[in-house]
Amino acid sequence: MRTYSTREVTELLGIRSERVRSYARQGIVTSTRNAHGHYRFSFQDLVLLRTANELVEAKLGAHRVWRALRAVRSQLPDGRPLSSVRVFAEADRVIVRERNTAWEPESGQTILNFTVDEIAEKVAPLVKASASLAREQANTSEEWFDLALEFDQIDAKEDAQAAYREALFLDEYHINARINLGRLFHNKRDHQQAEELYREALKIDPANSIAAFNIGVVLEDQGATQEAMRAYHHTLSIDPTLPDVHYNLARLYEYQGDKQAALRHFSRFKALNGQRNDNN
Repeated sequence: MRTYSTREVTELLGIRSERVRSYARQGIVTSTRNAHGHYRFSFQDLVLLRTANELVEAKLGAHRVWRALRAVRSQLPDGRPLSSVRVFAEADRVIVRERNTAWEPESGQTILNFTVDEIAEKVAPLVKASASLAREQANTSEEWFDLALEFDQIDAKEDAQAAYREALFLDEYHINARINLGRLFHNKRDHQQAEELYREALKIDPANSIAAFNIGVVLEDQGATQEAMRAYHHTLSIDPTLPDVHYNLARLYEYQGDKQAALRHFSRFKALNGQRNDNN
């Protein structure tokens, strides 16, 4: 099994070497050391390091991240890799999502509905207060789309959904409104409606890589792994330079035991992610 040095992890994931070593010392990953005492990381470690860094960047704190990820490990069946689930920050919580199930690893509590962020709750009334005036002034699909984005940013989902629908009523070919509306359904786990909207967007614009990628994600969330992989490959036929598509394929191939394919896509992810970091 191929392993990666601290320097390679830094180049692959854009995480500072000091932080990589810190994660290793804290036991966030099950890294090994070579004869010279240098850390060596597996593919699974790379997945976990990327997840851990995203959680730390979300200001959750390294110790809490370590505790949450350790809890995730204990909650998965034996032999089930962490790369088979999605771990992310939702407001001030760590959330694990697997197919149609989501839970908080720290409490073990199943999540039925994601709560609105506390800051968004404070801002939402201000936006809603001006919404009636904005609605009176909105005449075009773009104006409704802009209003929908404003609601979307503060997690006023019902208002955002209504505004996206109004944009589509005025312009049924508004791709971004259709994709964003699909995302709202996706986030509340109405996968069938989300998939339908993504597919409609892709039908209108067959070269839209975002719609194609989102189809892959929503299929994966429904447990349709093979269909998701086909969707990801189709996305690459539209735009082969999307790092996250290669990353998702690498993760799925690794889970299936096809290490050669996993490494091929991860190597491509490495190259593309490096280019993206250089451009930032």
